[in-house]
Amino acid sequence: MIKVIADTTCGLPLDELSALEIDVIPQIIIFGEQSYRDDIEIDTPTFLAKLTEAKELPKTSAPPPALYEPLFEKYSQQDFSIIIPTPSAELSGTYRAAEIAAENVPGSDVHILDTRTIAGGLGVLVKKAKTWADAGKAPETIIKDLDALAKREVVYFLVDTLEYLHKGGRIGNASFLIGSLLQVKPILGIEDGKVTAIEKQRTSSKALRRLKELVLAECPTGEQSMITVSHCDGQERADKLAMELTQALDLPQIPVYEVPPAIVVHGGPGVISVSFFK
Repeated sequence: MIKVIADTTCGLPLDELSALEIDVIPQIIIFGEQSYRDDIEIDTPTFLAKLTEAKELPKTSAPPPALYEPLFEKYSQQDFSIIIPTPSAELSGTYRAAEIAAENVPGSDVHILDTRTIAGGLGVLVKKAKTWADAGKAPETIIKDLDALAKREVVYFLVDTLEYLHKGGRIGNASFLIGSLLQVKPILGIEDGKVTAIEKQRTSSKALRRLKELVLAECPTGEQSMITVSHCDGQERADKLAMELTQALDLPQIPVYEVPPAIVVHGGPGVISVSFFK
């Protein structure tokens, strides 16, 4: 038997994860001296309200190993194997936290994968892990197949400003854009687990239009693409983009997710992303 453990950076709604019987570990959001779990203590709307009042940008911390350890102990006693698809180790310390926890619980059968991604694409991988586990696949096979699938993911995203990525140290090779923060609206991606610059446009509308063109040029039609749209503080824009892509790619629907606070800390309000699998 297999249990899948996710964390909030997968971007899936907590009620959906609960319905799938997938345990979820929070990220930690830090405003000054106060810290919050982003599963039960702060959600995205509350985070945005606090952000407008904050004197300095908040920070994030990966979940401590102590949050994983009770689950490892419980499931080990029940003879479960454990699958953990984590966000990119280049963007989060979650992978290392799970690794340390496994070391602290001898005898636990824990399989951890650095998916090299985050948000919508990670959510797809989490759900795939659960589907394959329910189908009876061996843990080693699930990890191998998840890794192969993760390598096929393509992510494009837009931010209103590079300030959050820059100050959070997650800007990767897009750092050359910093000098023109006010002059460009970058189209970014995630390659080998790191934020990378794809193109730059002069306005938000042009950047969004170009993002859509890039997706349609590469994304397979039909449900094989496992495409998702994620956003923060941009429901109308995300819904419109998802509707346009749904029609163009011959899909019944594209899931639209609200990104959790831990991602907004680094992407900023107004972030919108598209993930799909070649």
